[in-house]
Amino acid sequence: MNRRATLAMTTIALLCLTVSLAASDSLAQQRSLKEQLVGTWTLVSSDQVHPDGTKLRQFGANPKGINVFDANGRFFLMIASADNSKIASNNRNKNSENEGGLIVESIAYYGTYTVNEEEKVVFLHLDASTFPNQIGTDQKRSVTSLTADELKYSYPATTSGVRVHQVWKRGE
Repeated sequence: MNRRATLAMTTIALLCLTVSLAASDSLAQQRSLKEQLVGTWTLVSSDQVHPDGTKLRQFGANPKGINVFDANGRFFLMIASADNSKIASNNRNKNSENEGGLIVESIAYYGTYTVNEEEKVVFLHLDASTFPNQIGTDQKRSVTSLTADELKYSYPATTSGVRVHQVWKRGE
């Protein structure tokens, strides 16, 4: 093959690749919010923001968490502090006086979810929770950003004015 023919074929191949990538990006952008949520997410950060702007990291500087959304409208979430000290007795039901009641800072719950595509809101209905007061409640998550690899959402302000902002990365 001569040099011109090789150059022409290379150009055509690159053009086809470019069109193909543009089409796949376009299709990805057309996916619904629910379709984009489906999968496993791992926690990057969880901040409580108070009305005066101060932030509290309820689960410490290195929180551990998983958030799973399935295609059938079910979800599971678990978050725990990675900064907890080990329990001296090695028995979660028995802690020393010095350890007090601060054994574990964590939360876990599961249930069903629905999505309001227009408002970019996820509604969680909690069937079970490690915090019994949440069982049977509905919670709102406002999606502030969603890419193929990152999910950011916030909880509406509580009665005390605290908002929670969380960042998740897609699990591998």
